[in-house]
Amino acid sequence: MMNTRVKICGLTTFGDALACAEAGADLLGFNFFKRSPRYIEPVKALAICDGLRQQLGTGCPVLVGVFANEIVGTISAVTIKVGLAFAQLSGDESDEMLKELRGIGFKGIRPMNKAMAMEDVNYYRPYFPVNERVPSLLLDAYHPKLYGGTGEQASTEVAEAVKAEVPRLMLAGGLTPENIAGRVQAIQPWGVDVASGVEPTDQPGVKDHGKVKAFIQAAKTAS
Repeated sequence: MMNTRVKICGLTTFGDALACAEAGADLLGFNFFKRSPRYIEPVKALAICDGLRQQLGTGCPVLVGVFANEIVGTISAVTIKVGLAFAQLSGDESDEMLKELRGIGFKGIRPMNKAMAMEDVNYYRPYFPVNERVPSLLLDAYHPKLYGGTGEQASTEVAEAVKAEVPRLMLAGGLTPENIAGRVQAIQPWGVDVASGVEPTDQPGVKDHGKVKAFIQAAKTAS
């Protein structure tokens, strides 16, 4: 049986982060893209992550920073300052940036179609992280202007094609407690990522703890 990893992304408060961890989240994401409605300042993220580490110890989920079109120096500095294990690059970053991050970075892609997805996979393949605690690649739904968090789904055709080429695929985009079981059963990704799907309507960055529990239970039961 596969154990589907669950990443809850866009956390902005300690209470939400702790609730997600206690509900069984494997990874927690903190968004450092300033134009995101889920943006969090590094100093605030540090306080949350320190609190999690102190309270949960070795049971603390993997802590991930989410960046978009940021320079390597800033990504490294924030990652070190906050004490994050990995960095998710969700913008238009090059393969060279992943190389410079020396194994702590993984790429989020938003291809328009299957052909573009395969181009992305082959482009970033040499720098897939080897650490099995994080995905090789994250697949999100295409949007012409937004870097994730759109609530839209990546097509099943694209997801299946990428999964066939990627050791550890994390699926994002339009996932909710209601549809996650079906998506996991159909695609069988290594992991799934959710932000807006476990939030109250029109409250980005605020997590509905009931939805979080339902999402994680459904994702893992469907594995």
